[in-house]
Amino acid sequence: MNCQDYLHRQADPKQVARRWFLQQCGVGLGALALGQLLGDDGYAAPAGVSPLAPKTPHHAPKAKRVIFLFMAGAPSHLELFDNKPTLARLDGTLPPPELLKGYRAAFINPSSKLLGPKFKFARHGQSGAELSELLPHLAEVADDVAIVRSMTTDAFNHAPGQILMNTGSSLFGRPSMGAWVTYGLGSESQDLPGFVVFSSGKKGPSGGNSNWGSGFLPTVYQGVQFRGAGDPVLYLSNPPGVDQDLQRDSLETIHHLNTMRLDAVGDPEIATRINSFEMAFRMQSSAPEVMDIAREPKHVLEMYGAQPGKPSFANNCLLARRLIERGVRFVELFHEAWDQHGNLVNDLKQNCRDTDQACAALVKDLKQRGLLEDTLVIWGGEFGRTPMVQGGNDGRDHHPNAFTMWLAGGGIKPGLTLGESDELGFQTVKDTVHVHDLHATLMHLLGFDHTRLTYRFQGRDFRLTDVAGKVVEKLIA
Repeated sequence: MNCQDYLHRQADPKQVARRWFLQQCGVGLGALALGQLLGDDGYAAPAGVSPLAPKTPHHAPKAKRVIFLFMAGAPSHLELFDNKPTLARLDGTLPPPELLKGYRAAFINPSSKLLGPKFKFARHGQSGAELSELLPHLAEVADDVAIVRSMTTDAFNHAPGQILMNTGSSLFGRPSMGAWVTYGLGSESQDLPGFVVFSSGKKGPSGGNSNWGSGFLPTVYQGVQFRGAGDPVLYLSNPPGVDQDLQRDSLETIHHLNTMRLDAVGDPEIATRINSFEMAFRMQSSAPEVMDIAREPKHVLEMYGAQPGKPSFANNCLLARRLIERGVRFVELFHEAWDQHGNLVNDLKQNCRDTDQACAALVKDLKQRGLLEDTLVIWGGEFGRTPMVQGGNDGRDHHPNAFTMWLAGGGIKPGLTLGESDELGFQTVKDTVHVHDLHATLMHLLGFDHTRLTYRFQGRDFRLTDVAGKVVEKLIA
């Protein structure tokens, strides 16, 4: 960390140790700018206050917390949400040459033949939302969700696409959405992390831990990955021979040593370390309790399709509800299973069996408990799939030009279908929503002007939406 970055982070000039300043910053022009650099940005925690203490946003929020159901691997919008009769009629023909001008595909020859949708669609609810036969449970809550059929992104491979969707940049090293939210709002839980992550499916997300990292923000804001079975976090339980008294004495000694070092050098990562030790101690009692879904009534378990002791996406959805009830600010569920370059029909059937019931149950459960009103639920992947075929006649390639996501609660207009793609599902043609626009809207619902929630790093102010993004007013109730 350089001198300027360190000084900018301090909310109180008294936190700057004279010894550290003389060692690291020297004298001269840096001293002239000291007063400006020490200006409070409104989000750094004052001395003695937890960095995860609740904070006040820019304006009255509609949402207080977020659950992001991230379908890693990129679900096919053409089989699930975006019915294209013309594509079905043109199945097996070549796409129009003018459609492909300047287009880059990840793996296939762009002039591959068109592939018609593999499943039937029907309209549901008073809203008339058109959904695939693979989503019968989502159809039951069609009037509670907003479907965006005009999403676009800048990346067409998994790791960059996932990183862009989660951090606002396809480059590694930027803070994730969850980190920005906990940086801006803090957490309402004293005994659990502010940002919790689960992973299910065949493997973890291609973008790895960067999807929930803190980047250049203090690491106290990064996501904490919970496991679906056993200790929610590795090494949370004490080893044999260590009782609670011994652990408490050890922690008090470590806390004292860390505090002495923090007073001497003022490194905010030491404050993060102190917070982590204390949080881990409190989680030894709070985390096992929240992870014990066997405490839930039988009808709730059946509604989600959750089975205690058997890790699954359904269990993770139920755990997400239990966590936000206890004040966790941001919960993200990764389900990496949607990359159908081949075996499209069978894999989509299985993916929807694994996720559809639990996603709909989460919306129903939150609504029944009065939590949906101020909990924003987001469903989607990193991009869509091509109208052109891959893998014989049973697969689709990556496609960034048009894809679908849905949202519910937290100030979102229910029963809305926003945006359109062309008759082949290739390009958006109405109400285009870029990833940056989605992020700007998320921040607005949480009470932030996305251009003002910034953090200075390497001489410039960074934000989740980079230098773009506009709030999608049509999505807001």
